Amino acid sequence: MIRTKRWTVDVLLTEDDGHTRAEAALRSDAERELRGVGHARRHPTDTEVPEIGDEVAASRALSELAHRLLDVAAGDIETITHQTAHLRMPQHHQGVRP
Repeated sequence: MIRTKRWTVDVLLTEDDGHTRAEAALRSDAERELRGVGHARRHPTDTEVPEIGDEVAASRALSELAHRLLDVAAGDIETITHQTAHLRMPQHHQGVRP
């Protein structure tokens, strides 16, 4: 039987004087809500391009959220199996662009 679920991730970006903060929040059917936070700061001599700060802060927030979700999954596995779960984030290719 095929089941479809929808999980929603909201990313809130706040910019202030060369500093960008992103907060990513995962909402699912589970009662818990997971969050990740990321920051980016523009060097004073860099050209101001707000989109870059948004991208860096959002990617860091989403990365933290992904790690937290993996930790939750590992905890759930350990609760069921009573054994240590060995979950890791997959290695990605550095410098690969779409």
